[in-house]
Amino acid sequence: MPNIGLIDRRAATVTRPLLRRAIPVSATLAANQAMAARRSRGMPVLSLAFGEAGLPVAPELREALAAATAANSYGPVAGHAALRSAAAGYWARRGLPTSPGQVICGPGSKPLLYALLLAIGGDVALPRPSWVTYAAQAALLGTRARFVPAPAGEGGIPDPDALAAAANAAARAGRPIRSAVVTLPDNPTGRLAAPATIAAFCEVAAVHDLIIICDEIYRDLVHDPAAQFLSPAEVAPGRTVVTTGASKNLALGGWRIGVTRMPAGPLGLRLRRSLLGVGSEIWSVPSAPVQHAAAVAFAEPSPIRQRIAASRTLHATVAGAVARVCANAGLIVPPPQGGFYVYPDFEPWRDHLRDRHQVTTSAGLARLLLRRYDAATLPGSAFGEPPTALRLRLATALLYGDSEEQQEAALAAPDPTALAPVAASLTRLSEILADLASPAIRGLGQRVMAVSPPPT
Repeated sequence: MPNIGLIDRRAATVTRPLLRRAIPVSATLAANQAMAARRSRGMPVLSLAFGEAGLPVAPELREALAAATAANSYGPVAGHAALRSAAAGYWARRGLPTSPGQVICGPGSKPLLYALLLAIGGDVALPRPSWVTYAAQAALLGTRARFVPAPAGEGGIPDPDALAAAANAAARAGRPIRSAVVTLPDNPTGRLAAPATIAAFCEVAAVHDLIIICDEIYRDLVHDPAAQFLSPAEVAPGRTVVTTGASKNLALGGWRIGVTRMPAGPLGLRLRRSLLGVGSEIWSVPSAPVQHAAAVAFAEPSPIRQRIAASRTLHATVAGAVARVCANAGLIVPPPQGGFYVYPDFEPWRDHLRDRHQVTTSAGLARLLLRRYDAATLPGSAFGEPPTALRLRLATALLYGDSEEQQEAALAAPDPTALAPVAASLTRLSEILADLASPAIRGLGQRVMAVSPPPT
């Protein structure tokens, strides 16, 4: 009989030098797993860490998925024709004329983003702060994420002047930036970049020949439906790739389906060939039944449009309420404009947090909130912020309740903040901040940015 223990030890000896450094689990997914583990032990958790949309699947999409369970063939790498046609129509209705040939589907927008960075190569410019995955994917590819501060009061896009300076410095160093990733509206700040900023950013991208990757996963959740939304694909159509999915506007995160729109012209053709090659070797094709249901989602029949509109109002109402709780406690709070995120700054409490709680970093603040108050948040450092910046991202869409009945009630309620799950969470957050702060700090309300009321 072979000595199994000896074989295992020899295998470990052989493979250990060949392994790359350990890749940590994404901060958002790790936070979700930590919350689930605490709940399984019967511990209460105020869930403000994970960016899940927190709503049930629309009945029409459940029926479409159930009807497609017999679909078991691979299909084309680019995605089924019905889904590509529906996605093309989705973009056309938003002012971006699109042919089905420009559309590539994938198992979520995250793999599509990774494949794009792999196909483009070179360093990538990211706004600071920005979603945790962008920099992590660059690291996986062995490229460099170059953080460029977002303009004051905005989010999701690099400051154009700072981007120009960064691109010039990178070129002089012999390591040019090849692409820039932007998010409209933004995660983590919940802000929407101004059209003038987007236009100036596109000019810089043209001067430095940067490919723009625009993540518009939250586009349908801009709180004010009348707000002006300018996609870089409108300003720089020949160099902009757009990605989106159904995980946020229709709460289909677990279904893993995303679509990307290639620019028209030579660059789009080259990127399409590369992306199809990458996809064919990594995910082959997206799930066939999910593609059939997603085609219904992107075709946007009336019930789907109504559900997205109700979701947008719910997210805006609850995010606005969370922002007001933070503002009333004396924090600096940029008013959320899209999605379900609030990004409070604890800078007014810096001395207090250091002296009373020995907290000097956003990671330390997040740990304190979790360990002392069972409140799960994400530190700004997870989004590329300096460790000492005392900002946290609060995700508000898991406050609607744990059951489908509670979530549907929140979706239909004229005032979801009056419902028991939401009201209890808002009260708990207010209590936590009151306990965390001294009376003197709670009197700093005059220094807080005004929070706009949610749209009606």
